[in-house]
Amino acid sequence: MNRKICVVTGTRAEYGLLHRVMENIKDTGGLELQVIVTGTHLSPEFGLTYQEIERDNIFIDKKIEVLLSSDTPVGLSKSMGLGLIGFSEAFDELKPDLLLVLGDRYEIFSAVAAAMIARIPIGHISGGETTEGAFDEYIRHSITKMSHLHFVAANEYKERVIQLGEQPERVFHVGSLGVDNIKNLNLMSRSELEKSLGIKLAQKNLLITFHPVTLENATSEKQMIELLAALEKLESTRLIFTMPNADTESRILFELVKDFVTNHDNAYSFVSLGQLRYLSCIQFMDGVVGNSSSGLTEAPCLGIGTVNIGDRQLGRIKVDSVIDCKPDRESIGNALIKLHSENFKKTLVNTSKHLSEGGASHKIVKVLKDFSLTNIIKKSFYDLDKRKQQENKYGR
Repeated sequence: MNRKICVVTGTRAEYGLLHRVMENIKDTGGLELQVIVTGTHLSPEFGLTYQEIERDNIFIDKKIEVLLSSDTPVGLSKSMGLGLIGFSEAFDELKPDLLLVLGDRYEIFSAVAAAMIARIPIGHISGGETTEGAFDEYIRHSITKMSHLHFVAANEYKERVIQLGEQPERVFHVGSLGVDNIKNLNLMSRSELEKSLGIKLAQKNLLITFHPVTLENATSEKQMIELLAALEKLESTRLIFTMPNADTESRILFELVKDFVTNHDNAYSFVSLGQLRYLSCIQFMDGVVGNSSSGLTEAPCLGIGTVNIGDRQLGRIKVDSVIDCKPDRESIGNALIKLHSENFKKTLVNTSKHLSEGGASHKIVKVLKDFSLTNIIKKSFYDLDKRKQQENKYGR
């Protein structure tokens, strides 16, 4: 009997990372893929990106609506409640053998909580990472504690998952799915990208993605205003915006970007570029700007510099191609000057040495197929202090 692996995806960026994993599950004997889409995939405001999944010939087993017409804390909390109801019903019908999720989104938390109560084993990708400027931090570590198999991108993250009390033999260092995608995709040429976007790239180009900052002192609105003020000075630069995640204060960020684009001939915005266009776009940029995790992984892998604004990604592994700056126009402006400097450009060579060589999706699927699920639900806490005591006792 095939082992049923249920994958949940709620955003365009998350699906971009999970796509190869889904395809490999489909192509692996002994495994059966189930797919549940939720979140912004089902929202016209965010581009109805579930259609991209269907265009990739991936069958969607269930669609669970959770988004409300509100980006307030109350609205998001209600969305989590709707998700808990919807996922519990979906799992009861689909009866997966294992749930596979990625990351730290609130809708993913609802899926994992429902699976935990239903005693469904959970595999979690990208645990152990830190983002101290967003409540994703709390959600990610909570998902880790509810999960039974862990797939991490770096040894540092593996150690952190173990520090949370997870058994080492259940934590797998598989590398970065973002790097995996880059190594296996045939990216667009410059002319193909320009035709697809419907715009002509300039001599200088920047890709901007700024997500809500849910834990920082300054509001997302204030930080976006500061970013746009810094970008406004770049009249000879093509500015390409991708819209933010559906988090608290996301709608005001949408409006600020739309207004900026309307009043600046060198600026364009896209609700969703999709994985291929997004990665293809990065390779022709002078840099990526904002607070997206792609600036810390995909951009360095493609040899492109990053201006990382504020604390949203605080705690993640960074290489020399990442320029950290404060969320004010002066700091952002200085970071943009550094981004274009000749001395900085020289540092972009070999910036991805800390990243994996690819193969993450195959490594994940191999574990999904081969790891025994017998008695996996009941977990024992891996106590680091007791381990050290035992090592000292036996002289290890």
